Amino acid sequence: MTNTLSIEWLAERLQDRTTRGIALETSALIRSGAIPVGIQLPPVRELAQALGVSPATISSAWSELRRHKVISGRGRTGVWVSGDKIAPRPQRFENIGNFGDHVIDLSVATPDPALLPPLEEALSHGAKTGRLNSYQRIPITDALREAVREKWPYPAQAFLAANGGFEAIYVTLQALVMPGSVIAIEDPTQMRLLDILDNLGAHVVPVACDEEGPRLDCLAQALQRKPAAFLYQPRTHAVTGHKVSAARLDDMARLLKDSDTLIVEDDGISNLSAQPPASLGAHFPERTVHIMSYSKTFGPDLRLAVLSSSNDIVSQIQAYRSFGAGWTSRILQDAVAWLINDQKTADIVVHAKSVYAERRRALLAALTQRGVHLPDRDGLCLWIPVRSEQFAMVTLAARRIAVLPGRKCSIKPTHHVRVATSHLTVNVEEVADAIALIDPETMFGRISV
Repeated sequence: MTNTLSIEWLAERLQDRTTRGIALETSALIRSGAIPVGIQLPPVRELAQALGVSPATISSAWSELRRHKVISGRGRTGVWVSGDKIAPRPQRFENIGNFGDHVIDLSVATPDPALLPPLEEALSHGAKTGRLNSYQRIPITDALREAVREKWPYPAQAFLAANGGFEAIYVTLQALVMPGSVIAIEDPTQMRLLDILDNLGAHVVPVACDEEGPRLDCLAQALQRKPAAFLYQPRTHAVTGHKVSAARLDDMARLLKDSDTLIVEDDGISNLSAQPPASLGAHFPERTVHIMSYSKTFGPDLRLAVLSSSNDIVSQIQAYRSFGAGWTSRILQDAVAWLINDQKTADIVVHAKSVYAERRRALLAALTQRGVHLPDRDGLCLWIPVRSEQFAMVTLAARRIAVLPGRKCSIKPTHHVRVATSHLTVNVEEVADAIALIDPETMFGRISV
């Protein structure tokens, strides 16, 4: 018995010989169980000949199934059926485990609820918003626009409220970038951004980083591919903790000057960053989309971010949103506007930023005592280079500690683990003991972003 699907069997069952028809009919056979998970599909050229179509038609159909995570593999290694659920799924984010109360879970760098501001007064104010219960699809309320404009890193033409930072990035790319486009992005980066790019079918070009942000030589090399968009984090990096320097931002502007690449800035750490707001929007207001999330500063259940760009780009994104929600709750928009303007809330955010820094430095100090020397960067986690990622994960798991493997955040092979410190109020010594056992690469000069 062979593990390769019969060409004759498949050809008899594919009646629609268009790219879309082949993809839909093959997916239906997989979903019904007629084509089992684990079987190898016939070679592209041989199947194309049997169907009387071009190999490009089969390749395009397989690309669609690959985007939906139904098949995997390509080229000489063959193509295999890897799933029977025909739906796009965020593979990296979906596979984060629920480890239970017995595990010290340092895998996700989320805000500590104890450090978030109270929302009662803000929500009460938001409930008094104008046009309450109207179906008018306004991009942003007047109150939120005025609140963010004062502290925005550049004088933007237009603003739009979105249901969180990742939703803002998702709708931006869906509205402005063709599926299959070349997109440059920092490497490493947030795993949910990589999931979004997978869903878009993008050809991803990695841009390596150093302590000051995206490396200029790598960005220049990426721009030679004429990417449709470049994604980066303009102040504190959510994975590595490095901060983009003002000098690096200016150098990036000089490199990007001669391109027409869309610039998408993901400011997810927002005002918990030790850096002031920053953006390339001052240089390229007509093609920069600057996104600031308020989830980590004010609370993830507010589900609110604000993006800025040119009038034309914001109109395109708003038009695309009409396929779905259409607009972000005006109640939540005005609640966030109230929080931005409230001095007590501002003091709470400053205090939270200080506490997060103390927690991160407490683990750094404990590691230093054990001979593990890492740079003091910023943010809610540590990015630790290791000799073997698999050994590190297994060693930490054996000691009831869960961290994020670096491969989930990287396009290229990597040897890192990300250790969230935002909730690390106890067990610091225990965690430091375990990290000291994973053989981290800690000599200065060998640490890599």
